[in-house]
Amino acid sequence: MKTRLAFAAGAMLLAAAAGAQSPLRGTGDLGIVIERAAGSLQIVDTSARAAIARVTGLGDLSHASAVYSRDARFAYVFGRDGGLSKVDLLSASVERRIMQAGNSIGGAISQDGRLVAAQNYAPGGVKVFAADTLELVADIPATFGDGSQRSKVVGLADAPGNRLVFSLFDAGEIWIADLSDPRNPKLQKFKAGVQPYDGLVTPDGRWYIAGLFGEDGLALLDLWHPEKGVRRILDGYGKGDEKLPVYKMPHLRGWALAGRQAFLPAIGRHEVLVADTSNWQEAGRIAVAGQPVFVMARPDGRHVWVNFAYPDNGKVQVIDTETLAVVRTLEPGRAVLHMEFTPRGEAVWVSARDDDRVVVYDTATFERLAEIAADKPSGILFSARAARTGF
Repeated sequence: MKTRLAFAAGAMLLAAAAGAQSPLRGTGDLGIVIERAAGSLQIVDTSARAAIARVTGLGDLSHASAVYSRDARFAYVFGRDGGLSKVDLLSASVERRIMQAGNSIGGAISQDGRLVAAQNYAPGGVKVFAADTLELVADIPATFGDGSQRSKVVGLADAPGNRLVFSLFDAGEIWIADLSDPRNPKLQKFKAGVQPYDGLVTPDGRWYIAGLFGEDGLALLDLWHPEKGVRRILDGYGKGDEKLPVYKMPHLRGWALAGRQAFLPAIGRHEVLVADTSNWQEAGRIAVAGQPVFVMARPDGRHVWVNFAYPDNGKVQVIDTETLAVVRTLEPGRAVLHMEFTPRGEAVWVSARDDDRVVVYDTATFERLAEIAADKPSGILFSARAARTGF
C-alpha cells in the first residue's frame, strides 16, 4: 500500500513538473486566422484578444476554409491547392498534411467527428478521410451525364445521421451521401437547378439550401423527407430588374438565421433578402451599401452583420433583426473578407486584408477593442463555436 502511495505521489510530482514547463491550456478560447498570402495561420486567444502562435507551410490558402475536431484541439485546413492539413492548436504544429486533389475549396467533418471530407473542383468529387490519420476512406466521384463528365463540388455540409450533403455545380444536382458505412457510401441524387454555387444546412439540421448562380432563386431540400425532392424558394426575387455584374459570389455559410427569419445575400444586388423559415417565402428586403458577401447573425440573433464585395468592401453594416433597419456602418479597413463572433457573441473579429490586420469590435457598443497584425488575413474561425459537429 505504501509503495502504491509513493508511486502515485511521484507521478503527481512529475505531472506537476511537466505542467510547470508546459502550462495546460483549454481549447475553448482558441481560434485561427488564415494568412492567405503567406500560406500560414495564426492561432489566437479570443479572451486575451491576442495572437499566440503562427503555423506555416500550409500551401495555397487563397481560398481556404477549416473545420475543427470534435474536441476542438485540431483544425483541418483545406487549401486551394488541394492540400489538407491537420493542425494541432495546442502544440502549434502540423500533425499531418496530404495533397488530396488539384483544386479544393472547402470541407466538412462528420456528426460523430470520425470523418473529414473535402470538396474538390479538380478533379471534382468528394474525398472522405479518417479524422485521426487522414487515411482515405472513400472517394465519391461527382460524375454525371453518361458518366464521363465530372462536376465541381460546392456547398459541402455535414448533416444528422453521419450524412454529407453537397451540390454539383456543372450537373445542377444535390447529392446526399450516407456514411453509416464509410467505405461504402450510399448516394441519393436530386435535380437542383442551374449552377448551384454554394450551400448550407440550417442549424437544426433539417434543411439544405443551395444558391443558384444560373437562375433567379434558390433550391431547398428537406433532409427529414428527401423523398419529396428539391423545391424552389424565393423564385424570381430579381425579376424585371437589370442584372448587375457580380464582383464576388456570396458565401451561403454566412447566411444569418435568427429566430424564424433567414437573412440572405442577394446575388448582384445591393440588398439583403429576408425569408420566413416557416414557409420559406420572402418577408422583406433591406437596402445595404453594396453587394453582400457574408450575412452573419450575432449568436443571440439580435443583430446581423454584413460585409460587401468590391468596391464597397471597406465597409461593414449592422442590421437590427427586429426593425430590419441598418443601425450602424463601420469601416474596419480595406478589403474586409470575413467576420467571426466570439462564442457568446460579445465581440466580433473582422479581417481587413489590405491593411494586414484583424479588428475586434464590441458588438453592443461597436467600440474597437483591439487590432491584431496579420499577413493578408482572410478567414477567421473560433474553435468553441465550430467544434460542435453540425449543422
